[in-house]
Amino acid sequence: MLYLSSLLIEYKDVESFDQLIDIVKEKAKQGEIFIKIDLKPPYPDTPEDWEDKIESAFSGYQK
Repeated sequence: MLYLSSLLIEYKDVESFDQLIDIVKEKAKQGEIFIKIDLKPPYPDTPEDWEDKIESAFSGYQK
């Protein structure tokens, strides 16, 4: 299972929500099956519907 908090720790150089979405998509392409959204991304451009956007990005790129 992929935890959002783990991504935020692993990819400390990410500076925007859009960059985080790209990483989520890449992890889904690599074969991750589940994502646990356990922490709100700390970026200034994080939208109000951030959970839906992360889930959509992850689900849309699964094999």
